[in-house]
Amino acid sequence: MRDPYELLEVGRSASEAEIKAAFRRLAVRHHPDKHNGDPDSHVRFREINQAYQILVDPDKRAAYDRFGAAAFRPGGASAAGDFVDLGGIDGIFSDILGAFGIRTGDRGDLKKRVKLTFEEAARGCDKEIRYERVELCERCKGQGNEPGTPVSGCPACNGRGKVRYQQGILPFAVERACSRCRGTGAIAATPCTDCRAQGLRSRTRTIQVPIPAGIEAGSTRLVSGGGNRTWADRAPGNLELVIEVAPHPFFRRVGDDVVCGVPITFGQAALGGEVEVPTLDGKVKLRVPPATQPGTVLRVRGKGVSHRVRGGRGDQLVEISVEVPTQLNDRARDLIEQLGHELGEDVQPQQKTFVEKLKSLFG
Repeated sequence: MRDPYELLEVGRSASEAEIKAAFRRLAVRHHPDKHNGDPDSHVRFREINQAYQILVDPDKRAAYDRFGAAAFRPGGASAAGDFVDLGGIDGIFSDILGAFGIRTGDRGDLKKRVKLTFEEAARGCDKEIRYERVELCERCKGQGNEPGTPVSGCPACNGRGKVRYQQGILPFAVERACSRCRGTGAIAATPCTDCRAQGLRSRTRTIQVPIPAGIEAGSTRLVSGGGNRTWADRAPGNLELVIEVAPHPFFRRVGDDVVCGVPITFGQAALGGEVEVPTLDGKVKLRVPPATQPGTVLRVRGKGVSHRVRGGRGDQLVEISVEVPTQLNDRARDLIEQLGHELGEDVQPQQKTFVEKLKSLFG
């Protein structure tokens, strides 16, 4: 057994933080994936990990400082040598998954925002979604080896796919998936050239997702199995689609009703008539009753958004505004003044200022 201080290139007074930093630096440098499966790199990596397990644990470190390598031989002063804590290896493996945006313990679920137009949300549609996800490597079918090449039992777990480990001073050992072989129990003699023995690749996927009519902004749609694979032998996670609806230049939504504003002339407001109103289904004729006031809301039945929990659709609400002419010729001005006199209104070409009106009202 080599001196763990020498292996990690630290002094005997090194702090726990210095030991962890040294282990991470050396483990990344000597990881087998960086050396194309070189057998010497496997040996070196295992030695570094064993040294780290001794020095990072206060009890093991104290036993080594007192008894040396004898503390970890069968019948020696420490019984801790029967267990190996692979937390360091998992840290390195999480770095590999991190390149795909996956962390250890991640179930592979993905979330993506989907932008819809106002019309797509109201009517429903089939939306094409393109996104990146981690899938099985197509070349090796998730096995990690070059097609046609053999695999051998994993030396880290003896082909079991699981390892026993003891964390810190806990009095019991537990099992978890071996991070060296990713729980498969086998190691590729010739790593796949596409995925470098990981069995996973990041790829762009395109799917068609049905969007129901009447969906609202902030709603979600779940695509089962549409997420990442975190391990080659596990099912992928789910894809959650979060709906965003772009604003419309003319319509806005209130519940299942569609609201729009329509200007009419003074003559139409006073005498009534028909106006053409745009809807989600095209233009319709709307009857404006006589003496319609600005701000009046007229209703067009069944031209709103589809109800989600019952049949039918909401309505379209039309907010009326009255356009006041801004350019008047002399004849038009005279006619309006005559109309004002007829209606009993004091219509003057030059109105008093607002302040003057207040003075006359409260003076």
